[in-house]
Amino acid sequence: MILNKRPVIKVLMAVMALVGAAMLIPAVVALIYKETNVFLSFIVCAVPMIAVGLIVIKVLPPGDNNTLKMRDGFFIVAMAWTGMSALGALPFVISGAIPHFIDAFFETASGFSTTGSTIVGNIEALPYGILFWRSFTHWLGGMGVLVLTIAILPMLGIGGAKIMRAETTGPTMDKISGTINDSARKLYTIYIGVTVVEIIFLMFGGLNFFEASTHTFGTVGTGGLSTHSESIAAFGSVYVEMVIAVFMLMAGINFNLYHYLFTGKPGIMLKDPEFRTYLGIIFGSTAFISLMLLVKNIYGSVGQALRYAFFQVVSIITTTGYGTADFDTWPIPCRMLIFLLMIVGGCASSTGGGAKVIRIMLTFKLIRRGAQTRLHSSAVRPIKLGGKNVDEDTLSNVKSFMILYLMTMLIGTVIVSLDGYDLVTSLSAVVATVSNIGPGFNLIGPSCNFILFSYPIKLLLSMFMIAGRLELYTIYIMFTRVFWKGNK
Repeated sequence: MILNKRPVIKVLMAVMALVGAAMLIPAVVALIYKETNVFLSFIVCAVPMIAVGLIVIKVLPPGDNNTLKMRDGFFIVAMAWTGMSALGALPFVISGAIPHFIDAFFETASGFSTTGSTIVGNIEALPYGILFWRSFTHWLGGMGVLVLTIAILPMLGIGGAKIMRAETTGPTMDKISGTINDSARKLYTIYIGVTVVEIIFLMFGGLNFFEASTHTFGTVGTGGLSTHSESIAAFGSVYVEMVIAVFMLMAGINFNLYHYLFTGKPGIMLKDPEFRTYLGIIFGSTAFISLMLLVKNIYGSVGQALRYAFFQVVSIITTTGYGTADFDTWPIPCRMLIFLLMIVGGCASSTGGGAKVIRIMLTFKLIRRGAQTRLHSSAVRPIKLGGKNVDEDTLSNVKSFMILYLMTMLIGTVIVSLDGYDLVTSLSAVVATVSNIGPGFNLIGPSCNFILFSYPIKLLLSMFMIAGRLELYTIYIMFTRVFWKGNK
């Protein structure tokens, strides 16, 4: 295979320089809190990354930068996400906050992939600069570091369509503007706007700027890494919980719909079938879990049951992973429903993970069509979504993704179980990382962490997090023979 080396290297260098520049922000936080060692840890990483990235971009010979092929796009995305997770782990190791590199890589991959799984037990013992970086990686990874890079690619003379298509979450990729680059800029404008608004709301609830910003990063990025071991429960505030719950719900919605909402076309958003199904799942699940919690006398009032049920349902379906209660102690039907929500995930083109609501909808429609064709084999039954026919290529992509998703969970569980832990722990570890959830069940439940796994399994789970964030195929295709043959 012949890669288009110059544009590929330029994009990867741009990503490295961008991550290096991002490290300067937690460096400032460390300086404010007088954490000299942490400050120097970020600086010794950031400065070389920025310098090397900019120098290579500058000295690289000019060429045809608009010849990126899909193969180049997949390579860039896979290498960028793996590379920035490795580079982002360095401040953890150098500062001594997380001494072992694989542990640090796991923590950083969890941050950038917006998973929220952690190997840290005593979170409060971490320095402020490190805590800020853990959460800030969520924000960078939420909308996608490469989407931000795409917004500035015109300065490098490179088009971003192939890259965005390789990174997009969902069965299809939508543009909200005439060009991919302009779409990326508009999406980031919305993303930044939502971030600022949530920070303000949380500060009204009594949180200081540090707490408000770190938890906002975990909310809009649907990451879930908190600055407290007890997560959101540490604040003991209904107001804070509801603000975060509402913004988590918003983060799980297709961000393209916000463009239509803010440009005076709310009807498009309200009529969107995935959006309506997403809300239906949330409210239906909340009602069921609330009822079960009341029947089993877990909470003493309807208000309490609704409060905890709504927060955890939204947190899980958006794959954020924040917690206000230990759902692993809830009745079995509640835990089973939460497990299913882990698989469903958020909407396409949201910051949430999982299989995506639209794929689940199309899967059920395919099952129904399969049943109908058994009765009427000669009938032609197109599948419609929102009144429009879904083309067979999209349906084929959905089927293959769901099969790959299921096989990853099954094979991954077998491998993870080699560490000797029970089936529920092993299975939920794979689901929690592939779906970018964060917590699982049993030994890795909301009150536990992933430190118990061996280093090889932690490395595997780290790659599951990255693969899940990139919709599986982007990583898996790198291990196929066909990817490395030919020039298309």
